[in-house]
Amino acid sequence: MKQTQETFKLQSPLPLKKGDKIAITAPSSGVPKSLHTRLDQAIFKLKQRGYEVVEGICLREEYKNQSASSALRAKELMDFLLDPTIKAILPPWGGELAMEILPLLDFEKLKGVPAKWISGYSDLSTLHVSLTTISGWKTLHGPNLMELSPEILDETTQKIWEVLEGSGNSEHHVIEQSSSSFYQETTTNSFAENGGFNLTAKTEWKVLNNLLQQCHFSGVLIGGCLDTLAWLAGTQYADLPKFYQTHQKQGIILYLENVEMPPCTLTRALLSLKMKGWFSNISGILLGRNAAEKVTDPVYLSYEEALHKIFSDLEIPVIYDVDIGHIPPQFSLINGAFAEVLFEAGKGSLLQKIV
Repeated sequence: MKQTQETFKLQSPLPLKKGDKIAITAPSSGVPKSLHTRLDQAIFKLKQRGYEVVEGICLREEYKNQSASSALRAKELMDFLLDPTIKAILPPWGGELAMEILPLLDFEKLKGVPAKWISGYSDLSTLHVSLTTISGWKTLHGPNLMELSPEILDETTQKIWEVLEGSGNSEHHVIEQSSSSFYQETTTNSFAENGGFNLTAKTEWKVLNNLLQQCHFSGVLIGGCLDTLAWLAGTQYADLPKFYQTHQKQGIILYLENVEMPPCTLTRALLSLKMKGWFSNISGILLGRNAAEKVTDPVYLSYEEALHKIFSDLEIPVIYDVDIGHIPPQFSLINGAFAEVLFEAGKGSLLQKIV
């Protein structure tokens, strides 16, 4: 049966409650021994919140940029996704090679089982977008487990628990997040002495069209890490134009963030997505803070110039330097949730409805 706007309903995972089981597995990169202390602290924090933690075997090793073979990573993840006693999966972080396991996962089978939270960002976007667009699961692009280890979390990072645990009434639960006051100028691989982020730089959201100092748009959220998603565009695992069609009545908000691509590589990646229809028939675009090395020599293309090359002809809001991605802190964004974005004078807010 052909899916339409009326028949394709995305599943919302149930809110977590004390006593629930949370599985920890690394479907991409594992955790080397040197970082086991931080992993143990993150797991301790989960137990402290009242959860039972189940550790997978694909977790505490790292070899050739992966926690285990692609077959083993896929089997363990699939087992956790299908296990009715597991209520959430919180990988330690992303990595490089989650793409390897996509053909080994049964996304069609997952359509027939209740959705559960799978959270994180970076290479985990590879899994999130496929789970949302193929299996119909709402997924959470937000802080990785390893970033939840500090004793005290900043206000933006802390919001992940409001998403995961809900308010006891998920049917009418609305999550509101406002742009951070300050951000950390280095990536999430570094932490301050107290274990949290070193938030010292003033946050300022920017809009590409300088004449557009305020805007308001809404739609279903979808997106993630550009470095991984750009490779999936045009495949069955990230058929966003098809996803747009099924949600055209609500509109679409696309969000992306760049980790490592220099401006020319970034331009090619974005141009490829543009040619594949990723920027057509949507309400607006949110771009996270750029984590790639900054180009300052005027002889070479800059990050901002690359954005103007791609987006200047679009008649929709394009907001960048948003709290998304590898330069913390970051929002907790639910792929598949209906959201509203409000922007004015360098600040913004985002409301998501979990229905």
